[in-house]
Amino acid sequence: MSEASRALVIFGGTGDLAQRMLFPSLYNLDADGLLPRDLLIVGCSRGAMSDEAFGDKVGDWAGARSGDHFTSAKWSALRGRIRHAAIDANAPASFANLKRVLGGIEETLFYLSTSPSHYGAICANLKAAGLAGPKSRVVVEKPIGRDLGSCREINDSLARTFAEGNIFRIDHYLGKEAVQNLLALRFANTLFEPLWNKVSIAQVQITVAETVGVEDRWGYYDEYGAIRDMVQNHLLQLLCLVAMEPPANLDPDSVRNEKVKVLLSLRPVSDVAKKTVRGQYSAGYAEGHTVAGYATEPGGHASDTETFVAIQANIDNWRWAGVPFYLRTGKRLPIRRSEIVIQFREVPHSVFAGNQLLANRLTITLQPEEEIALTLMNKTPDLEQMTLRPLGLNLSLSDTFKKARRRIAYERLLLEALHGKSTLFVRRDEAEAAWRWIDAIVSGWKKQGAPPAAYAAGSWGPSAAIALTERNGHSWNE
Repeated sequence: MSEASRALVIFGGTGDLAQRMLFPSLYNLDADGLLPRDLLIVGCSRGAMSDEAFGDKVGDWAGARSGDHFTSAKWSALRGRIRHAAIDANAPASFANLKRVLGGIEETLFYLSTSPSHYGAICANLKAAGLAGPKSRVVVEKPIGRDLGSCREINDSLARTFAEGNIFRIDHYLGKEAVQNLLALRFANTLFEPLWNKVSIAQVQITVAETVGVEDRWGYYDEYGAIRDMVQNHLLQLLCLVAMEPPANLDPDSVRNEKVKVLLSLRPVSDVAKKTVRGQYSAGYAEGHTVAGYATEPGGHASDTETFVAIQANIDNWRWAGVPFYLRTGKRLPIRRSEIVIQFREVPHSVFAGNQLLANRLTITLQPEEEIALTLMNKTPDLEQMTLRPLGLNLSLSDTFKKARRRIAYERLLLEALHGKSTLFVRRDEAEAAWRWIDAIVSGWKKQGAPPAAYAAGSWGPSAAIALTERNGHSWNE
């Protein structure tokens, strides 16, 4: 390869995210010829390790994740550009190891795949070591704090080393193909946008359902809970993309300005008893076997942390006034599914006597498969009478693009960050606006003083979640 002139440095280089997502994504990008050939990749972790030993580990991680896409020839082309540096985030002297590995490279992307509690120390030590210059950028993982105050503290610590334009706050949902397709669906077609408002849409549902429990993340999860771990970032990002006004273009600030407007238009949730539901899974039956409750998971104990949240959100602007947005996420639910459901209003009058007309529904599925389905009323092939039934028009990305490899969301985001494109990343005011709305809900829960309602693992959460939608005459899409 040519001499490296830029670098990607991953702090937490032997952590879970690096193993499952980051290094496999880098391998896939390089195998497809998308990674810059002059890019040096450095993994940082506390323990000393040779470049060869670290390269062996990265090869194992990439091979396990990439499957048939992994070949020894393509791997060997990347392996020679991978290095390791022993770094302790809280030991300034250890950053000399990184400086020695980089050897004067100035254009560097630092990826902080660590606990947010280390962000401030890492940034300060990078600056003190002369490693964070004007050509440097930083990517930080969620959660950016656990409330507005801590979010601001983290943002301030980042800002002391990096300019806002060089800070990339990542939300991997924004890298999903189906999420990208939501923008195309809305703004590249004339069919939907004229109907995308309170006149034609009755309700919107956004669900991120997981069948797994907290697994080995009990300590982390218990500190944040479902509302901080999922709602503040993933679900609110999806809500913004559904509800935002058309941007002037796809420049970073054009898109993010419109998302901030949505967050600022969210009505504060004052009545948490009626507008929100908290739950915590108890023992039950999930994924084909009996499973423990949250409090009895390994490392667990009695706790008031929620593993399920449902919220009715309202956006007070001209486009969406009066339309409820239902947000729902939880662990140990019956199926793994992430979807956005746009429920259109019923026809004002039916001329088809004897038929029950179902309102049109647009369903955008993000996982486990990526597809878009539009439900329409259709006549059955019957000569004697006019009989109607709902029929789905489906666009399955996996069926339509059968030869295309399904990419890891991090592939797109890593590539965008390497090229300095920040459209798919979260701006500071955006993150803080989301926390402001979430904090009001958490404060309401504290004043209410009620513990999360128990729900059996393998169910769709507490029964109160059904009442949340039904008091408006709606039902969850299950």
